[in-house]
Amino acid sequence: MQIVSVNNVSTAKLFLKLPLIIYKNDPNWIQPLDKDIEEVFDETKNKSFRTGKLQRWILQNDNGETVGRIAAFTNTKYKNKGDDVLVGCIGFFECINDKNAATLLLDTAKEWLYNEGMHAMDGPVNFGERDKWWGLVTKGFMQPMYGMNYNPAYYVSLFEEYGFKIFFEQVCFGMKSKEPLEKKIWDRHNELESNPKFSSSHLCKKDLKKYAKDFATVYNKAWAGHGGLKQLSEAQVLIMFNKMKPIMDQKIIWYAYYDNEPVAIFINLPDLNQWFKYLHGKFGFLQKIKFLLVKQFAKNKKFTGIVFGVVPEWQGKGVDGYIIAEAAKYIQSAECPYEDYEMQWIGDFNPKMLNVASSLGNVERSRNLCTYRYLFDRNKEYVRHPIL
Repeated sequence: MQIVSVNNVSTAKLFLKLPLIIYKNDPNWIQPLDKDIEEVFDETKNKSFRTGKLQRWILQNDNGETVGRIAAFTNTKYKNKGDDVLVGCIGFFECINDKNAATLLLDTAKEWLYNEGMHAMDGPVNFGERDKWWGLVTKGFMQPMYGMNYNPAYYVSLFEEYGFKIFFEQVCFGMKSKEPLEKKIWDRHNELESNPKFSSSHLCKKDLKKYAKDFATVYNKAWAGHGGLKQLSEAQVLIMFNKMKPIMDQKIIWYAYYDNEPVAIFINLPDLNQWFKYLHGKFGFLQKIKFLLVKQFAKNKKFTGIVFGVVPEWQGKGVDGYIIAEAAKYIQSAECPYEDYEMQWIGDFNPKMLNVASSLGNVERSRNLCTYRYLFDRNKEYVRHPIL
């Protein structure tokens, strides 16, 4: 077997197409859009290159067939609470079910990261934000949601036998969206609804600037500064919202207000993979037309939770129940087409949010992903991600 650096159009294409071989007999795999993967490695489109660097490799067998791939990267902004070593990352790992092949790929990435001054490696993660391509599926090997990693079950053994240990678990919750919420959710809602200073609104596409501003207000109070997350400006959110606008369903994006000030957000989107699975990774002119047709005529019954947050001063005071129940008035109506709901992952280091998710009612842990860590100093004490 031979490791080959990805350094030209030909090797980049082999890197991109390998999953077609790995998953050719897996009915649950949904091929990501090629452009979404390629943009991660495009210095003109991925801002992470401003603070980090990246190298990719493919693995070929003695017949010249591609049987594995991996990317390694550093980023000065990649930090987790409690880290006392420099941590690099690996991602986009794909490999046949062969321990020697996996070891060669992981050794190659480890050596590169070591030479870059790193003391550990986390993976498989994204060279960018945590909302995409983050973690290894360890339970719930079903169709992935848009932007979510998917892998064969044997990858777990390949990682753990190499010496990776779980740094944190990424828990997803799912539910049938038409089933009743817990009574305590409605009790909390009703208590706050009786206060005239509380109000709610779903997003209105005609007034994106206002809702971008309100999103930024809640986000910056609730998350900025945690786990390396940075402040978001109103302008940044507006750009993001305008990109999302074509696939937004404004009636499943909710805001809660106290005295007209935003205090909570509940951001949901249709699961794009329910449409993208018909495009087989392509998104050129013809596929865009096909997407519009599929979006119009293929009923999408699944939606996904992207962001849920309450500003610190209102946490633990029932605002979570208030905004969830306000959204449920539409989501559980006959007008709403969605039947299945799955939240994007919540780290097991965040028990408050896990409790909020598990309190919705008839929810179940739909799938688990894991972020793994490998310490280069094998004698150093291993510590999991601290609880927030």
